[in-house]
Amino acid sequence: MRPRGQRPQLKRDPLARRRTDGKLSKGRCRMTDTEDLTTFVKEALTRGVPRAEIEDILFRAGWSMKQASGALASFADITFPIPVPKPRSYTDAREAFLYGLLFVALSLSAYHLGMLIFRFVEQAFPLADRVASLREATRWPIAVLVVALPVFFYVSRLVNRDARLDPSRRASKSRSQMTYITLFVCASVVIGVLAGLVYNFLGGELTIRFILKSLTATGIAAGVFGYYRRDIRVEPAEVAARSVS
Repeated sequence: MRPRGQRPQLKRDPLARRRTDGKLSKGRCRMTDTEDLTTFVKEALTRGVPRAEIEDILFRAGWSMKQASGALASFADITFPIPVPKPRSYTDAREAFLYGLLFVALSLSAYHLGMLIFRFVEQAFPLADRVASLREATRWPIAVLVVALPVFFYVSRLVNRDARLDPSRRASKSRSQMTYITLFVCASVVIGVLAGLVYNFLGGELTIRFILKSLTATGIAAGVFGYYRRDIRVEPAEVAARSVS
């Protein structure tokens, strides 16, 4: 019998408590490890230790090269009395909308540009049982290009202007994700086209019509890949210097 008014005490599962404490401790350890590594790199850079030496000593201490490089990449490689941190990745609703629209406009433009060139190739090298009017064959690709290309150039101008005025916007997660998705799609297209060329060559079915279409798809994909590859290879020192200034 318990006194009146006294609340019953609930029995706690000691195993559940240990599991919870273990999860919290594990999360704290991970966070502490990252903070310790960043603090160590900052102190070493403050003392003027070369980056290569810091990376080497961290690797010898048991850190992976990826962890060491990531910690060093958190600070700009510029000359200044104290380490200058780089802007971290962030997510912005406006930028997510702009980069999503940019990706859609780019995809539509690239696809229908290829389709338009395909139609000209088909007219130049027609099949016996497939003869279509050039006007009817090119009407839809031209209609899409008339709408999608201006949207692509306008949105590109907006995002490039924002990045030029504020270099920290290059750290946007939306920008990074859209860029790498585009690179992945372009690389996949090139691989698929090359595989198709080899397949038709081995089967003795390689025609001028197919070669021209393959060159068109490869050229468009390679052009887009090269543009965005150049865009992500902006020198970190230049971006950091602009941010400081």
